[in-house]
Amino acid sequence: MFDAASSPGQNRRPLPPAQSPADGVPGPRTPLSAQQRRPAQDRPGRERDAFFDNAKYLAIVLVAMGHSWEPLKDDSRILEAAYSVVYSFHMPAFIIISGFFSRSFDMRPDRLKRLITGVAVPYILFETAYPLFKNLVTGSHDDISLLDPWYLTWFLVALFVWRLTTPVWKLVRRPLPLALGIAMLATVSPNIGDDLDLQRVLQFLPYFVLGLCMKPEHFHLVRRRWVRIASVPVFAAALVVGWWAVPRMNTGWFYHRDSAQELGAPWWCGPVMTLALMGCSLVLTAGFFAWVPRRRMWFTALGAGTLYGYLLHGFLVKLADYRGWYEHSWLHHPLGEILVTALAAAAVTVLCTRPVQRVFRFAMDPKLEWAFRQDAAELARERQKPREKVSA
Repeated sequence: MFDAASSPGQNRRPLPPAQSPADGVPGPRTPLSAQQRRPAQDRPGRERDAFFDNAKYLAIVLVAMGHSWEPLKDDSRILEAAYSVVYSFHMPAFIIISGFFSRSFDMRPDRLKRLITGVAVPYILFETAYPLFKNLVTGSHDDISLLDPWYLTWFLVALFVWRLTTPVWKLVRRPLPLALGIAMLATVSPNIGDDLDLQRVLQFLPYFVLGLCMKPEHFHLVRRRWVRIASVPVFAAALVVGWWAVPRMNTGWFYHRDSAQELGAPWWCGPVMTLALMGCSLVLTAGFFAWVPRRRMWFTALGAGTLYGYLLHGFLVKLADYRGWYEHSWLHHPLGEILVTALAAAAVTVLCTRPVQRVFRFAMDPKLEWAFRQDAAELARERQKPREKVSA
């Protein structure tokens, strides 16, 4: 008369399969047993492309070298020319790669959690640590402000904002012209102010959006032999132009942190310089990518730790500045400048290594499981696995 009672869960709708993580954005940690059951080619994001790790490492070395040149460049026109050339493309290259690996970012809970633990939390910690470090070394009493990024932390604010807006850029029809228009408007808006370094967030935005729009084949185009050959005279010409422009151009344009009016230029120079600098940056970035090795090198593994090197090398640069080490006269000669450059490259290399990552992982990649609610679907999948094993 009545059907037999079904066992609990028998008629429930099956759980949706776990989604693969976004490119470059770690997803939830899969249990080891599940990883062993899945073939390597079925694990999205597990295989790292040596080209991108090499590019990130070389870009972060250029960042450290540029920071080490800043206290010395006023005494050397050649060094200031090299400084201008490096600053015209090293951050654009890094930001384009960041955008490329953010293409699949969405508002899924695990990706938002990764954004908070991998970007927002490090920003809070390092934005606090830098002023405390200065107060300790110099005896000053600088305040801690989470609204005014200090030195290097602006990039974390920018990356957080850019990634949050990624779904918008994937929705609009012409994302790159729109981002470029926003950057041009920012250069004529001195009232934006310094809160969260929004000028940099907006003026560097087109490079991130460009990375979002790029596909792997676009990187293959610039890695052709003829591009590598053509990049040599291009960089030589850039150095010549940089040497010529030293007394004629304000290097503040390369920082993208001020409006045209704040740099003492007419308002219309802002949009013009935005277009000109982006054109120069993309040409030099293409030349840089053309020379990045495609195979695994001794430094390839260091590409995974570039954010460690980026944030930690600032303490060394500032320590040298606070202690007056740059004031030694012999450092302001060619041999001294070469020594400083080599030391900066070696220091940031060490800071990207695995041992350093293990020491500072608490600040750069905290788990913070206690701070987040567990995803119900993921927990249900974990509970379902033992039943599947028993039924098998």
